[in-house]
Amino acid sequence: MVSTSALLGVALVELALVFTPGPNMVYLVSRSITQGRRAGLISLLGVAAGFFVYLAAAAAGLAAFFVVVPAAYTALKLAGAAYLLYLAWQAVRPGGTNVFAPRELLVERPRRLFAMGLFTNLLNPKVAVLYVSLLPQFIDPAGAPVALQSLVLGLVQIAIALTVNGLIVVFAGGLAGFLSARPTWMRFQRYLMGGVLGGLAVKLATDRSRAAVA
Repeated sequence: MVSTSALLGVALVELALVFTPGPNMVYLVSRSITQGRRAGLISLLGVAAGFFVYLAAAAAGLAAFFVVVPAAYTALKLAGAAYLLYLAWQAVRPGGTNVFAPRELLVERPRRLFAMGLFTNLLNPKVAVLYVSLLPQFIDPAGAPVALQSLVLGLVQIAIALTVNGLIVVFAGGLAGFLSARPTWMRFQRYLMGGVLGGLAVKLATDRSRAAVA
């Protein structure tokens, strides 16, 4: 149905993205540290809902648009590569963001926590780039139906993202203390993720393939 190489490729891309500080991670860590694990987990449910919105759009044939307008696919692919390079630079630049130095947030009720998690994810450019520009790279047009492949690969991405972010929510307080006392670990994580994201950006920009459904 979906090749092992495609599953591993999506898993690698998602691991690189999920460990790179972005809107979701910053919000979840800040919420968990300032309001507690329960608030962080409720916010994570909203983030999960956002992932499923993107997945539904992909499975409904979002990639098919790029067959009709191949120039749009090329533009989005290059935009995705540029954004990955931006994330790589943000990771390795001097004074890069420390996600475990959280922002102060007001205490919110569960319904608002869910909504804030949802909209933080829907407006997260990393997720948009993943579903619009990166995920189609792993779809085999000669294999199973594109919608089914999109669904399976998207579920792999969501499972990894929710597992990692769930662990971060549960252990946010302890991780903040651990990393603040060990800046070398934080620098290692930043340079590792910067290198992975930079490599993915180059691969994406130099890939001459058209949309996976072509």
